[in-house]
Amino acid sequence: MKVAVLAGGRSAEREVSQRSGTQCREALESRGHQVETVDLDERTWDRLRDGGFECVFIALHGRLGEDGTVQGMCELLDLPYTGSGVLASALCIDKTRTNQLLAAAGLPIPDFEEWEAVAGVDAGFVERLLRVYGLPLVVKPVREGSTIGLTIARDAEAAASGLLLAARYDRRVMVQRFVTGTEITVGVLATPELQMLPTLEITYENETYDYDAKYTAGRSHHIIPARIPEPARRRAAEVSGEAFRALGCEGFARVDLIVDAAGECWLLEVNTVPGLTELSLFPDAAKAAGIDFPELCERLVRHGVERRRAGVGPR
Repeated sequence: MKVAVLAGGRSAEREVSQRSGTQCREALESRGHQVETVDLDERTWDRLRDGGFECVFIALHGRLGEDGTVQGMCELLDLPYTGSGVLASALCIDKTRTNQLLAAAGLPIPDFEEWEAVAGVDAGFVERLLRVYGLPLVVKPVREGSTIGLTIARDAEAAASGLLLAARYDRRVMVQRFVTGTEITVGVLATPELQMLPTLEITYENETYDYDAKYTAGRSHHIIPARIPEPARRRAAEVSGEAFRALGCEGFARVDLIVDAAGECWLLEVNTVPGLTELSLFPDAAKAAGIDFPELCERLVRHGVERRRAGVGPR
């Protein structure tokens, strides 16, 4: 099969996307596919239209890749592609909309609000945030990934600077209550049967699980299964599956959660194109479930092709 791996792009996660794309290309080539890496630029439409591709493997992270934009382009070109469709992709890149929808579905979301960065940071506003949400305080851009622009503020000054930092990446900024607990992730694979991958606990050397901890060898560690009580493990899988379905995701996604001391699972975000690098979480969880990386990529491609062949496009 001739497959285009879309990687790179113009988001703040370009470098990670290139690493994901290289992994995916090599995996698909090992399964006998003819693979070309296609960067996202002004020539992408023509390359996909004229390239004779039978499927597009989307390995783009962040905006203009994970937000429904590229998915819409593939729909217009009538090209099968991996992962979620336009609507689910657009919803999941937007942390505010995701949280609103999941909270309405009765799922556990830490209290949050959105701030639009149209002016400077007012001291009174910061004081109100601290009264409502306490410290530490989570501040992050609404439409970024890989913890880019994220701050865990431990005082008022850090909260104010965190707002300004997040605003450099998105005029829409989320402020959220910090939940203390075990950081875990649950991979969801649906090609098309829904499969919950083993819970994965994340530990790291840095103060937070930031970009450096994620993508520098030795700075973070994956523990499978997560060191949480069995009821919490079952609940994490249940909540993740409910979130996946509520948002209309397809193919695969990674759900990030915090499990607090009482065993409650708090949803943080849903990633529709999770990292696929040699250090990423989803491939490790799949491997623990007996699915090696080439097989994972193969399943995603086959699902995209069969979905289109059956005349059932993404939701």
